[in-house]
Parts: sequence; C-alpha cells; structure tokens
Amino acid sequence: MITVCEVCGNEREAAGGRCPFCGTKRAEPELPEIRPFLQKTVNLEAGRPTVDLALHRLTEVIDDAIRNKIAVITIIHGYGSSGKGGVIREECRKTLDHLKNSGTIRDYIAGEHFHKKHHQVRSLLQRFPRLRSDFNLNRNNKGITLVVLSYGLIYCILPVITFYATLLS
Repeated sequence: MITVCEVCGNEREAAGGRCPFCGTKRAEPELPEIRPFLQKTVNLEAGRPTVDLALHRLTEVIDDAIRNKIAVITIIHGYGSSGKGGVIREECRKTLDHLKNSGTIRDYIAGEHFHKKHHQVRSLLQRFPRLRSDFNLNRNNKGITLVVLSYGLIYCILPVITFYATLLS
C-alpha cells in the first residue's frame, strides 16, 4: 500500500519505517491510554498520631494519589479505643465530606457500608471489578474508609488540597 509522507509529500510504502526521500520516520498511530486499576492502602493510625497529624497525612496521601492516578485509597483510621468511634475516624470523614463537596475526590465509602448490597458499592464494583476480592468487602469494618478519586482534575485540585492542608495545620 502506498501513502504520502507527512513531511515532504512524496509517495512511499506504508509499511516502511522511514521515508526514502526525506528520512522522516513514519508516525505511529497513537493508542488510547489504558489506565491500570491502582489501589493504595494507608494506615493513618500508625504511630498513634494526633488528630491534626492524621488529617495532615490524609491530605498528603490524597494529593499524592491524585498525582499518581490511584483509583481507590483504603484509609485505615481505626475505630477508636473507646469502642464508640474514634476522633480520627470522625474527623477523617468530615474532611472527606469537604473534599467530596469541593470536587477533589469523587466519593468515599465508610467501611461499615462496604458490602455488595450497598448501592454505592455495587457501582464501584462495576467500575473496578478487582475490588470484589478486597479483604474488607462484606466485613462491616468501621475502622476503614475507601476513597474514590476523580481523574482529569489534577491541576485544579492540587491547590485546593494544599489550601485545605494549610487550614488544618
């Protein structure tokens, strides 16, 4: 098959790598980017941090995950030693509410709702079938929260996260 060189306009073989007239390499058709499913687990309660430090870590983790195109983050914040829900857990979820409302994250799912019958989880499992094998699925784990990130908003979101992290510190 004969094609026309994009640089010099001479006819050339379509299968050839370089144009015999100008030496330009044939442009390869661009393939669509296939994003692998990436999931990250982060333990915010490691080292028994203060609430402020845990929230600072949370915003840093989300910032890093957005940059690295992570799809889902599992946040381990613990349930609290009192047995009725810890402060870090409550404050993490308030922060995630704010980040969801501002468009920084797509959604979050509390561990106690991470089961196949929950409507949010069903749609998440359709988008990311590999989550069906997640250890925490159907375990009613109140010590974790799954964060679902949005793509394509990286450049406008990072300043929001940085601003919010500054407010927390």
